[in-house]
Amino acid sequence: MTKSRAAKAPSDFDRFATLHGIPPDYEDQQGKIRPVPEATRRKMLEALGISADLAVLKSQDKGLQPPRLELDGRAPCYLPEFLEKSPVWGISLQLYELRSQRNWGIGDFADLREFCAIAASAGADFIGLSPLHALFLSDPSRCSPYSPSSRVFLNPLYIAVDKVEGFDPSWVDAAKPENLRFADMVDYKAVADLKLAVLRRIWTSWRQKGLKEEALERFKTEHGEVLHRHAVFEALSLHMAAEGHGSGWRQWPSQFQKWDGDAARHFAETQSDEVEFHIWLQWLTAAQLAEVTADTSRLGMRVGLYFDLAVGEAPDGSSTWSTPDLELPGMRVGAPPDFFSTSGQDWGLVALSPKALQDQGMAPYQELIDASMRYAGALRIDHAMGIWQLFLLPEGETPAVGGYLRYPFPDMVSALSRVSHERRSIVIGEDLGNVPNGFREVMEEANILGYRVLYFEEADPKGYDISGMTRLSLACLGTHDMPPLIGWWRGEDINLALELGLTEPEAAKQARSDRAAQRTSFLDGLGLSGLIERRNVMATIADSSSGITTEVAVAMHGLLARAPSLMVALRLADLVGEDQPTNVPGTSDAYPNWQRKLRLPVEEMAESSLFKQIVTVVAAERPRKA
Repeated sequence: MTKSRAAKAPSDFDRFATLHGIPPDYEDQQGKIRPVPEATRRKMLEALGISADLAVLKSQDKGLQPPRLELDGRAPCYLPEFLEKSPVWGISLQLYELRSQRNWGIGDFADLREFCAIAASAGADFIGLSPLHALFLSDPSRCSPYSPSSRVFLNPLYIAVDKVEGFDPSWVDAAKPENLRFADMVDYKAVADLKLAVLRRIWTSWRQKGLKEEALERFKTEHGEVLHRHAVFEALSLHMAAEGHGSGWRQWPSQFQKWDGDAARHFAETQSDEVEFHIWLQWLTAAQLAEVTADTSRLGMRVGLYFDLAVGEAPDGSSTWSTPDLELPGMRVGAPPDFFSTSGQDWGLVALSPKALQDQGMAPYQELIDASMRYAGALRIDHAMGIWQLFLLPEGETPAVGGYLRYPFPDMVSALSRVSHERRSIVIGEDLGNVPNGFREVMEEANILGYRVLYFEEADPKGYDISGMTRLSLACLGTHDMPPLIGWWRGEDINLALELGLTEPEAAKQARSDRAAQRTSFLDGLGLSGLIERRNVMATIADSSSGITTEVAVAMHGLLARAPSLMVALRLADLVGEDQPTNVPGTSDAYPNWQRKLRLPVEEMAESSLFKQIVTVVAAERPRKA
């Protein structure tokens, strides 16, 4: 499509706003140039704490340079030598989805330790996890890991309570965890009620015995004031929810909406034991997670845990309450209108202020990255374009009037690089969606791995060929926003989108046609690669819409393993034969997002025929080397 910009010269306001990282227009995925209303850009300046008055802007112009998509000589991120010599593979999963014979209705760190042993025995070098960020204990139904209360702290619901020192089995009615364990969906409220009740009993026992845990004291010292504020928020949130005010601070009485207000301080002083309880929960969560990390090293996994960092935080959570100076007030993160979403998207998240980050020498961003990297050998940055620009829309407005805000790319990469080398963690950037020109090239220069999804690759009528995929990348079949391989092959995501009103009949018809072309391309590619018998290809193509055969499912993973990508991630749901999606974007109550468990318990996975066949093929293509 031919690009066209408005012929008129930029105004003084346009030039000065651009200097502050707010361009007057942007290019969408179809190559169309979309203008950004001046009113939106003025609100962005206001969110940055910069006057939109032209005279003031001119006075601040001295030596100011617009943000640039360049490294400016900054050091690239950490990339281990072994990865260049020996590409790796691993398994990605949602921790909550793990089913076991001992957990309390949600996958926990003990389940994860058991699965790490299974994966390591199969030859995997990493386990990929969706964000483990702190959510809302007072409202467990807010369960999306990508809408966290805080990205610095962790979700205590993943604690394996029965493994905590001081736990007494007599405190629990065995029927309660058993009922939760056998349910097909995670009942977050019931799980939270049960776990918090027992954890409080353990905490009370600790206090009564006067136990002083040196590791806990070190944890408190290391995390300091920000940990204390988070704990106060958690205590207040539970109290306010019990009083009928809601879990988020925006629903609280005004006197409690600031962490440094007299009311919040008085609450923290009078409820100090409750605050200490939430500090203790964070320590327990971190301690159990650290045990998993140590296990991966002991088991010989060269990368270990691979974490996911959400793109932003909930506007009413711990982070915005505890550190309001770091957030962009009045703005929401989203995505611009495109072919798939003509109205654009409002993700309901708030972003960090680039000005605040630079004013503090990027320290808050480094601390945010370090919060995950201290436990992980790799970190995937959701919507990696956010280290260069984020699409923002004013609160209460639609994405149609949104625009981009630029970030200090060299400083962002420098902070990433510094922590990645300190923690020896690989950086992966989820570069899907509206990717600006030149972004992937600079990512590669910065040693940030790209994210290649086979389902999104163009269907070659001559047969799918993986040889052209980027080497400096992580490759996978699909994402958590797509159905597992079995459901994708049948086009069940298209059927579900039509059923839920997320697409129109004509669009669904075209999507089915495109999916059929993809299936044929994959099958031809599998035949050309020798992963399935050529004589079986035509028969399989003729009947492929009825379902995928085990032979093809295994071969698809073999094809993925042959990608030149340095890292390859298999989806656990694919390895155990699931067909239902984890999350359906664009839905809230219409689909049980982030609740569905795997049908096969952890204890039975290693002996699953499909699991064994797939990991055997992948391990043969990507053998672990010392």
